[in-house]
Amino acid sequence: MNEVFENMNRHDLYLGTYATHNKDAIRLVDETPDMRPSFFRDIDRIIYCLSYTRYIDKTQVFSNSENDNISKRMTHVQMVSKIARTLARALNLNEDLTEAIALGHDLGHVPFGHPGEAILNRISLEKTGRMFNHNVHSVRVLKDIEEHGKGSNITIQVLDGILCHNGEFVSDAYYPEPKTTEQFLQLYESCYTDASVLKTLHPMTLEGCLVRISDIIAYIGRDIEDAIRLGALSISEVPKNIIEVLGSTNREIINTVILDIIGNSLNQPYIKMSDKVYHAIKDLKAFNYEHIYTKANTEETLGQYEKMFRFLFDIYLEDIHEKRNEEDIYQVFLGNMSDRYLINTSDEQKVIDFIAGMTDDYFQAQYDKRK
Repeated sequence: MNEVFENMNRHDLYLGTYATHNKDAIRLVDETPDMRPSFFRDIDRIIYCLSYTRYIDKTQVFSNSENDNISKRMTHVQMVSKIARTLARALNLNEDLTEAIALGHDLGHVPFGHPGEAILNRISLEKTGRMFNHNVHSVRVLKDIEEHGKGSNITIQVLDGILCHNGEFVSDAYYPEPKTTEQFLQLYESCYTDASVLKTLHPMTLEGCLVRISDIIAYIGRDIEDAIRLGALSISEVPKNIIEVLGSTNREIINTVILDIIGNSLNQPYIKMSDKVYHAIKDLKAFNYEHIYTKANTEETLGQYEKMFRFLFDIYLEDIHEKRNEEDIYQVFLGNMSDRYLINTSDEQKVIDFIAGMTDDYFQAQYDKRK
């Protein structure tokens, strides 16, 4: 077994100066190690968790599409993972840590993507006084909901990378911000009550920085191609100055940005893009918001989503207060949860956790069943 252990851990010997080593992994609860490196073990825990399975039927951008070639959340997560691992290997950083963060980064996404997240945030603020954001909830999923409410005991470095992954905020350079366990936990808790904190998050590792930029690389070109497939956009509408820098296809955009990052980040304590590529990505992101994201759902559809979320929240909360053990919130969710979860979680938060974990189809089926 010594040889097997050495084989499994050999790649730590060749990591670059600024890489994160498995020996430095931190867990909230100490546990007996096995032959797997710590971050490799986190990958296993993430891909086998129930929330990961439900990626398969969660919206990326376009909901209710009959076109099977349109991206789902699972597609996006796999793309982020591949792009981030490519960068990690090229820059001699820890691929296992990078992959674990990438695979877990969107576990907290709710039905119907960002519109659903915005609705659940409004409900959460009204009912609990705490914000709901998918990156923060992704940490909660792994820390407090998976394994029947006992948590998966994922390393702090992975949880931090997930918390700080938000690809909505693009920068020309990403610098890691080292943290202790206590600092991470304080930061995590503050994300529920202080909106300004969410705009200033910085990963504690370079690997976390990689996932953050890879999140943008993975969606910015693919969303255009999805919009074109649905007839909602033409490539001729994309400004020429952006295409001249990044390319006109998802493949070209990914290749351009990856090579640019490698050229500007190799053997450096940061992840950086050239000014030219950074500004092109920033402009393309703004273009996507105007021509894709704000048009992906009609006002009528958004109003219907709001109605559905609020109806289900109210009916589930009533189920709990009336102790309707035969209803699905008990049969599917609460009946399987540990005392640790049930005792330490408010009724309102239980409902939010249940709704946030749903796939699009299950959410719709629940609404149709209870309305």
